Amino acid sequence: MRKRLGAWTAGLAIGLGAAAPLAGETPAEAQGDTLAIVAGKAIGTREVDELVRAQLMEMRAREYQLRRQALDALVAQALLEKEAAARGVTPEALQKTEIEDKAGVTAADAKAFYESNKGRFGTTAEADALQQIRSGLGQQRQNERRAAFARDLKAKYEVKILLEPYRVPVEVGNAPARGNPKAPVTIVEFSDFQCPFCARARPTVARVREAYGDRVRWVFRHFPLDFHAQAQKAGEAAACAADQGRFWEMHDLLWANGGKLQVADLKAHAATLGLDVAAFDKCLDSGQEAAVVERDAAAGQSFGVSGTPAFFVNGRPLTGAQPFDAFAQVIDDELQRLGTAPPTAAR
Repeated sequence: MRKRLGAWTAGLAIGLGAAAPLAGETPAEAQGDTLAIVAGKAIGTREVDELVRAQLMEMRAREYQLRRQALDALVAQALLEKEAAARGVTPEALQKTEIEDKAGVTAADAKAFYESNKGRFGTTAEADALQQIRSGLGQQRQNERRAAFARDLKAKYEVKILLEPYRVPVEVGNAPARGNPKAPVTIVEFSDFQCPFCARARPTVARVREAYGDRVRWVFRHFPLDFHAQAQKAGEAAACAADQGRFWEMHDLLWANGGKLQVADLKAHAATLGLDVAAFDKCLDSGQEAAVVERDAAAGQSFGVSGTPAFFVNGRPLTGAQPFDAFAQVIDDELQRLGTAPPTAAR
């Protein structure tokens, strides 16, 4: 994930809990509504929180994430012990049978991966590269298998998560959206067309949309990073294409041509899509849609976005180029909270 300027200030510590009331305090003071009085003028919690709104959101999201990770680990352990007892084996033996043995990486697997990704290993000797692949790929497969097995056990045994997720009141407004408009899950993405991490997330985004079908609606909002010189104009190009009803076509073409984002390239993309080129060129050259991109970026900052890609699943923050399982965990939880079973394809 790459960060936009104005992100978290190192060392800033803000207490979230309310202190116990002190003798002589009024109820408002005890609740922390007034934090300081300067020459008779009160400075309240709302003013303070607004000044560090993005940082507070980031911290609260992280607080929930840490609690949820710990809770998931305890739930998974309890399920493993329950299933092990049902099978008459130890939890360690069950883990070996269902996770380690089913997530192995053969020499042929490592060799195939190496042949498809030679460029990533530079001058590393093939033997060393294969060793790295077996270790890394093995860990990845174990994590995926562990998550899949945990989902299977949750379906078998009654599990009810009572921890309420942290949500941000993210607005969709008139932002481009695709998918079922009545989908139970809405994912709002803040992205930058020049961001390599955003581009890296495309296969996962496609997989999520395919796996969940009409259960998910996808919304795109712009968040061009200050140090990506071509990102602003690329966002404007997508917005200009939206004026002609072709936002998603331009969106997909920009991701497929990440190295071609100069103004001349953007105009060539418009021609490729068969847009009214004169109208598109006028829109792009005049900066007609610049305000749309800037408005999205400002909204993103108010929701606590500091880098890209940033996703909100029914308001639940998911930051960075996350793997499919990270999305699946949140989406499945949302569907279950709404009384809808996740699709089989997503498991």
